Amino acid sequence: MPRPASIEDHADRGLDPVLDVLIVGAGLSGIGAAATLQRRCPGKRYAILEAREAMGGTWDLFRYPGIRSDSDMYTLGYGFRPWREARAIADGPAIRAYVRETALENGIDPHIRYGHKVTSASWCSRDALWTVEALLNDGSTRRIRARFLYLCSGYYSYDEAYRPRFEGEEAFGGRIVQPQFWPQDLDYTGRRVVVIGSGATAVTLVPAMSERALHVTMLQRSPSYVVARPGRYRFAERMRALFPESLAWFLTRWRVIAESMFLYWLARSKPELVKKKIVGMAAQQLGSKEAAAEHFTPTYKPWDQRVCVAPDGDLFKAVRKGKASVVTDHIARFTDKGILLQSGRELEADLVVMATGLTLQLFGGASLVVDGRAIDPSRAMSYKGMMLSDVPNCALAFGYTNASWTLKADLTAEWVCRLLRHMDARAQDVAVAPRAPGVPEAPFLDFNSGYVERARHLLPKQGAQAPWQVYQNYLRDLYTIRFGRIEDGVLRLAPRTSQAATGREGAAA
Repeated sequence: MPRPASIEDHADRGLDPVLDVLIVGAGLSGIGAAATLQRRCPGKRYAILEAREAMGGTWDLFRYPGIRSDSDMYTLGYGFRPWREARAIADGPAIRAYVRETALENGIDPHIRYGHKVTSASWCSRDALWTVEALLNDGSTRRIRARFLYLCSGYYSYDEAYRPRFEGEEAFGGRIVQPQFWPQDLDYTGRRVVVIGSGATAVTLVPAMSERALHVTMLQRSPSYVVARPGRYRFAERMRALFPESLAWFLTRWRVIAESMFLYWLARSKPELVKKKIVGMAAQQLGSKEAAAEHFTPTYKPWDQRVCVAPDGDLFKAVRKGKASVVTDHIARFTDKGILLQSGRELEADLVVMATGLTLQLFGGASLVVDGRAIDPSRAMSYKGMMLSDVPNCALAFGYTNASWTLKADLTAEWVCRLLRHMDARAQDVAVAPRAPGVPEAPFLDFNSGYVERARHLLPKQGAQAPWQVYQNYLRDLYTIRFGRIEDGVLRLAPRTSQAATGREGAAA
């Protein structure tokens, strides 16, 4: 049963009443967490702090041409709310609408406090409470207390994208923009555009911009894997024709999960076979083995970095039609007319788009403090991919890199609710996973994408054994999270009066 409020909950030091759960971030993860909390722990008082003035997270922030997901919506969508649209690969506005509709249907919006940028969160063992400080738009600060902190703010900075600098940029006569901060008044009709990058953003931008631009060139230092996938999933359409909507969605979702897990396993166990297949598909799409060999044959193995998706082969179509082209080379410097390459070739441009990646950032840029001790996430170890070692009553939503983000975010929300109900049933106030000595460390993400490599020093570690491993395996996580023991011999539960929760003397927050 939910724990009853005490007098100190409501009127201590002029602060707001204590919340049971405080969610940070009103994006895909945060709205999903709130919906799950309402269903599974209906008595819990909660709020969502959102730094921006709108919900939707990534899908509200990014407004560049063609913005879409590279994951199918049968798995990027929530497990509790079927995706009903025809397109499996959805654009940004459709995903944003889906998030907002989910919040509306579940009555979540009244719980969101917009314009609240969390700057710090401090845990006090004596009170078994988090005190969170948020910066408001008017420059003032607000302090909010909660028994459990749920960080759903994603893994990259909304305020800063990765932006390399090149010699001669000041001489360039055109305009340079970044996708993350796309100017809504930008008209590129009839313009020559160069998109620097080869990741998912570039693969999205090039075909979308080619519809209006004079020509779009994707300039890459090295190729990425790009796979053409149907925008509509025929299996889903067949299922909808044969079965009720809920059953059709269930069967489609699980088929997609099974297919993606098999393809990932195949890519990791037989990388050369899969590489040959992907490159061969690109050659077929382009009508040129030479072009595929030069521009779509990476040096790394499949899934060492995320595989890019071209819905209905849109990137390849743009190249075939001559509306777009791909150049694999290095930048020597900018000129007044465009970009001079190390090969000596000059790409003339009116507009250059720096699709050069994200800047990773944990906790939305907030600092975490436990009993006066600042938490350095790079020195912590991830517990089940959902908590950090020695950080009490705090969960972190972090999705899969080899599948849809929401698959893991949904499981994390379920586990948090299991944990809260378990703590209530046993009258426990604190849950913490103390780091075990001697557990070998490994990188948190087994990925070598540029944005991961640049932030390797910021990320927590994972361990070489359970429950410290991050599996990147939905079925394994599903079993562990839904059926595994909460008290697994590592996670410790304690009442508020116990100082054994963190092993340190409590200090006033």
